[in-house]
Amino acid sequence: MYTDFAARLATSIWPDFDQTPARSTETPAITDVETVVIDGNFPWTIVTVETDAGVTGIGEAYPSPGVHEVITDFFGPVLEGENPLDVERLYHLMREALSGRGSQDGIGTIAISGVELALWDAAGKILDQPVYQLLGGKMREEVRMYADCHAGEGMVESALNEGEAHGVYKPEAYARAARAAVDDGFESIKFDLDVPSGREIDTISRHFDSPEIEHKRRLVEAVTDEVGAEAEVAVDLHWNFSSDAARKLCHALESYDLAWVEDPLPPENGDAMATLNRSVEQPLLTGENRYGRHGFRDLVEQEAVSFVAPDIPKTGGIAETKKIAELADTYYMTLAPHNIGSPVATMAGVHVGATVPNFLALEFHARDVPWWDDLVAREEPLIQDGYIEVPDTPGLGIELDWDVVEEHRA
Repeated sequence: MYTDFAARLATSIWPDFDQTPARSTETPAITDVETVVIDGNFPWTIVTVETDAGVTGIGEAYPSPGVHEVITDFFGPVLEGENPLDVERLYHLMREALSGRGSQDGIGTIAISGVELALWDAAGKILDQPVYQLLGGKMREEVRMYADCHAGEGMVESALNEGEAHGVYKPEAYARAARAAVDDGFESIKFDLDVPSGREIDTISRHFDSPEIEHKRRLVEAVTDEVGAEAEVAVDLHWNFSSDAARKLCHALESYDLAWVEDPLPPENGDAMATLNRSVEQPLLTGENRYGRHGFRDLVEQEAVSFVAPDIPKTGGIAETKKIAELADTYYMTLAPHNIGSPVATMAGVHVGATVPNFLALEFHARDVPWWDDLVAREEPLIQDGYIEVPDTPGLGIELDWDVVEEHRA
């Protein structure tokens, strides 16, 4: 009633007043959705969303078999003709289109995530704004990275030198890798502890006896002795320990003041994680195998961890990760996203990290890929002294060098 009166009043004062909301006559539309896989230390699945606005959005989906077919064969026809600026609506459209066929987690959510990243990039380019601005603005000028140091020496080199794998899991190798990462400017580093000790054990049981626990302790001791207060040190267990073994290991590592212990238990049981969290002193981190904010609800409500680590191109994308961060912040938990991706997924993490208050650091998992920076069409490295500057350029803030992409195409 009030709005009708206001409209009549406006018309009486300004005869040409039109109460119909102004709309652009040139709404952009999606014309094509494609993928290309780069053969990095993981198969990085790059997603491109073409538009009739002369803009191409780039995104990335978590490495997964079959994700290419879901994106191109299924989502391509669903999204063709849609407005790329309607990122949240298209996210729900993709979930509804795949409803009952895996849209809640797994490969369906991974495919949706990859397209969602590309939509944000396209929207930012069309509106001439960086993604962080579309998310509400930035809280920090640069984003801290933490270096995953892979078990002492390069993951790629370990795979190539098959009979020498045991040799890389020694304290002195860990210390060397820690020193190299810190000398590169990283203030936070992480190492795997679910690694062979040279002894024959039944790993399927998830039980680790005292010599195995001692092997892990010596690895941590070597790293912390080497870097001292120069960097925070975290460790990753990759879900390979039982509750009893994880508890014993955590107790053995109490004196080393670790930043966190990652994925000490399999990812499905939040109750078990909460029980472990109450029985150990170290902060726990998990989340890379959880999907969407609903997948993090039990971890947050039970205060099962201190850090949540969603993988942005896996858990639902940029907006969903921001919602996970906001959920975690209601319990004063910290966000430290998992990231094994190319510069595209990494920049998506940068924009999320720039916009949420409870962000700590984003993982960098490609120190063994010498051409990682070459994928980006710019002269300077993205990561400098352990940080990435939040870009003010439109979209995600980078463009790929497609000649380099083609050179390393899987």
